[in-house]
Amino acid sequence: MTPVPPPAVELSADQARRIALRAQGFLGAPDRRAGVPGVLRHLGAVQLDTISVLARSHELIPYARLGSVGRRTVEEAYWSGGRTFEYWSHAACILPVEEWPHFAFRRRAYRSRPHWHHDLPDGVYDTVIKQLRDEGPLTATELGGAKNGGEWWDWSASKVAVERALMYGEVVCTERRGWKRVYDLAERAIPDALLHDELSDAECRRRLVALAGRSLGVGTRGDIADYHRLKGEEFDAVVADSGLVPVVVEGWTKPAWADPEALAKEPRGRHRTTLLSPFDSLIWERARTERIFGFTHRLEAYVPKQKRIHGYFAMPLLAGGKLQGRVDPAREGTTLVAKQASPAGPKAVAPMAEALVEAAAWVGCTDIRVDRVDPPELREPLRTEIGHALQRAFR
Repeated sequence: MTPVPPPAVELSADQARRIALRAQGFLGAPDRRAGVPGVLRHLGAVQLDTISVLARSHELIPYARLGSVGRRTVEEAYWSGGRTFEYWSHAACILPVEEWPHFAFRRRAYRSRPHWHHDLPDGVYDTVIKQLRDEGPLTATELGGAKNGGEWWDWSASKVAVERALMYGEVVCTERRGWKRVYDLAERAIPDALLHDELSDAECRRRLVALAGRSLGVGTRGDIADYHRLKGEEFDAVVADSGLVPVVVEGWTKPAWADPEALAKEPRGRHRTTLLSPFDSLIWERARTERIFGFTHRLEAYVPKQKRIHGYFAMPLLAGGKLQGRVDPAREGTTLVAKQASPAGPKAVAPMAEALVEAAAWVGCTDIRVDRVDPPELREPLRTEIGHALQRAFR
């Protein structure tokens, strides 16, 4: 491991928490003029996931920071105007198109594994590329069918080929239609100034470490490396040249680094009250969430129903700069259903009601039903606060 120089800065746990909140867009007035594209540039990556409860996670990310931004506005910001591309970052993510050169190291790595764990019949890859060149942009269905009983996720050979081309950087996803990827050649979709793999592997990683540090504000080696799924040793090799500043954070047992701009000014401003997607970059790394907020959260969507504690898609409540409970939501017509609401205590009841009512209005619901509250003694206070908040919102 690269030796860590003596830290120049000491931070209290509270300072680190507020730096992290500001870096992620939850402390201080949001830049509404920059809108959803500004949120994406600020975060550097927005994780995609198929689960849709209130909305899909990539929609929940800008909503959590900007409030009731139109959902069509969100979709257009992601998949129109050539401002983004989809790639493997923290997971499958939407990324600002300016970051295309930074992932050259990953594209090269995928190209060095010719089969990408999938066998392909001879000629299929070239056929897909030719079809996109002649007819694109196209969905996998238009390329010959997405599924036909193939070995990998039931994928057809053409679907495997186009996904391989995406990994290699020959193809990009230009939009989504009904959640289906629409593919086109990178040479058409990526601006000429960015369409290159000229950066060395080390320079790609150095830039990603610097960007991750800026997006997190402050973090450990694991926090910063995990943001774009770098290995610890890859972080070690470039952190000294990244511009990040070594810091010691009260209560943290591991070395940490901070973005120098985050240290330049004390984080102040209005705290956002909102429900968070479990895939939000503020909380997607569970150890970091526990370290900063003292809050243990686990996505239970893939846990058997009878073993779930908080629910299928429990969304943590952010209020006052702290995580103060969670809600497992659903929708039934124009009713937002809190299948389970778990406020952390009496002081969390009012902000939970506020967050539920705002979320309901955002997705077009005019009523809220609470099925279960834990602890039970907060059920009536929560229902009362929701009633008051609904009256204020819809009067």
